[in-house]
Amino acid sequence: MPALILKPGREKALLRRHPWVFSGALARVEGDPGMGETVDVLDSKGGFLARAAYSPHSQIRARVWTFDPAEAVDADFFRRRLDAAIRARQHLAPATNAYRLVHAESDRLPGLIVDRYGGVLVVQSLTAGVERWKETLADLLLDLTGLQDICERSDADVRTLEGLTARVGALRGAPPEMVEIREYGLEFRVDIARGHKTGFYLDQRANRHRVGQLAAGRQVLNCFCYTGGFTVHALAGGAESVVSVDTSADALALGRENVALNGQQADRCEWIEGDVFKELRKFRDARRAFDLIVLDPPKFAPTVAQVKHAARGYKDINLLAFKLLRPGGVLVTFSCSGGVDASLFQKIVAGAALDAGVHAQIIERLSQGADHPVALNFPEGAYLKGLVCIKS
Repeated sequence: MPALILKPGREKALLRRHPWVFSGALARVEGDPGMGETVDVLDSKGGFLARAAYSPHSQIRARVWTFDPAEAVDADFFRRRLDAAIRARQHLAPATNAYRLVHAESDRLPGLIVDRYGGVLVVQSLTAGVERWKETLADLLLDLTGLQDICERSDADVRTLEGLTARVGALRGAPPEMVEIREYGLEFRVDIARGHKTGFYLDQRANRHRVGQLAAGRQVLNCFCYTGGFTVHALAGGAESVVSVDTSADALALGRENVALNGQQADRCEWIEGDVFKELRKFRDARRAFDLIVLDPPKFAPTVAQVKHAARGYKDINLLAFKLLRPGGVLVTFSCSGGVDASLFQKIVAGAALDAGVHAQIIERLSQGADHPVALNFPEGAYLKGLVCIKS
């Protein structure tokens, strides 16, 4: 088997079971491994550390499949890993029929995302290793779930870093472009063929429900609203009104459909197609005010290199939100940027409150749902940070 030999002293992360091997840690490559091929990772003295998928184009040169030298990486290996991931999600069934089945590194399957939307699976192959095993993985997923249809959404930007091109379409069966799902008794139409990520922000399920619990009698502003997930939950929770802002006309149209699908009153909704940064300033200048504001922006900092720019963006929208909140109002603010950790995000929000001249308190911390677990050896998996703040 081909092998990657590490430089002296560069094995510490692997000894802590972190699943990534960076190019700078490599002394040399023995053999001529192909893209996604399984390789052994050895320390500088030739001792076994891990068995991993090789990625010649990425700065993350290998991603670990197993730390067990006796464990072969074959179809049976992937069956065991998939089965364990699927069984771990069984407790979610009462709350929803749409959830993450496989969460990449946290389920010890680096680069593989599998989301279930009712009777359809949506798969993202994000790394060379998963791409090499993709057909086997698809067959195993159908066998283990008893389903027939898999939609592939391997169109994330990270694939370009792996030297892979985008792939979108049917991987197995004939998956529909649109599906209907339920969560906490509410229904949503989801565009799994063209929507963000795999179609819906499944990681925010519990947080949408929490916003619904906070919304009774309040005038709500939902920024970066996408297809209205927080909007529908706020209305279901008794919000007096909801203003929803997004740049995408298609997303807003689907948001209106979701409100109608749940039999909610359209006259309690205002939909604005526009840039959130600009719209928040318009609200400020018009002296509009709200009782509950949700900020759920896209990634401003996918990596640490973009953190400085991202911090400015997060501070800007949170500062404006604090100004728009009435006294006693609630701000529910999120960051999904991997480059911004929870401590930094809190500092940014604190700075926004200071510059807005308001006193605010954190009353809750929010994160991704239980179907998006965080492996203790992979803290990078804790990407979604949320704060619930009250303006006094």
